[in-house]
Amino acid sequence: MALPAQDERTVPAVVLPDLDRRPLEETLDGMQALIDHHGYVVVVYSRAVPRKVARRLHTIRSLLESDRIALFQPDLPPLGLAVLARQLRQLASCDLGPGVLASAARLLTHYIHSGAVLGSVARLDHVPVGLKAHAKSWVPGSQFAVVAHPEPQLVRLDSQAALTGPDFATWMLVARGRLQSDWVGTALAPAWRVQGLHEALLPEESATWWGTGKLIEFCTYLPDLSVLYQLVTSVRRSVCHWCGIDVIGDRCVFCSASPPVHESPVPTGFG
Repeated sequence: MALPAQDERTVPAVVLPDLDRRPLEETLDGMQALIDHHGYVVVVYSRAVPRKVARRLHTIRSLLESDRIALFQPDLPPLGLAVLARQLRQLASCDLGPGVLASAARLLTHYIHSGAVLGSVARLDHVPVGLKAHAKSWVPGSQFAVVAHPEPQLVRLDSQAALTGPDFATWMLVARGRLQSDWVGTALAPAWRVQGLHEALLPEESATWWGTGKLIEFCTYLPDLSVLYQLVTSVRRSVCHWCGIDVIGDRCVFCSASPPVHESPVPTGFG
């Protein structure tokens, strides 16, 4: 899901629709055109997409024999993933190299809190669900408040329900499915002290990820480009020894190379 631009500098998103349905040659040509135009491509996709889509992405990268395609599939719910993709689009307008920009995706996931209000947890696979919660899930009218990232939390929704949120200033994005509840806006947002609350369309993959269409998905995030840029540029950079681009972290997101391990020389003894 491509969210609207956060500001006038946000780079437009490129959506790759129906990858598993379109002819392979067509998807190869499309990806090659993106590489030719932009130089590098960072593909952010959900764990809720069909397996055929994930396989097609890896096939495209393999057939093109390209170290200019980074595939990133974080363990974020769909709305949080959409926010992360928009943050990368914001940063793409800055003076960051492709390796640093792509590596920033891993860093920024730590600052996104993603969850949902659910009408049932019977089919929820991404958060541990106890037997009591499973049993209560079958009671008509039951609702649950869940945080999937960064740390799993699950409570039954009542007047005492509370979730641990971020300890830094954030905005909140809310996407409504087929569930009626105002708890996120009236209780959760004030408890988490969010500085702004906005609504978005529910991502197509959300019902699959959460195991139900009766949900209200939410996430908190850092909206300001200056803060995002400061976070990314404060991390030590290194040069990938294989493809030569600047990266942050311990692995190049384009060629997947790790820093070489330098063994200490064995001392030579003298008799």
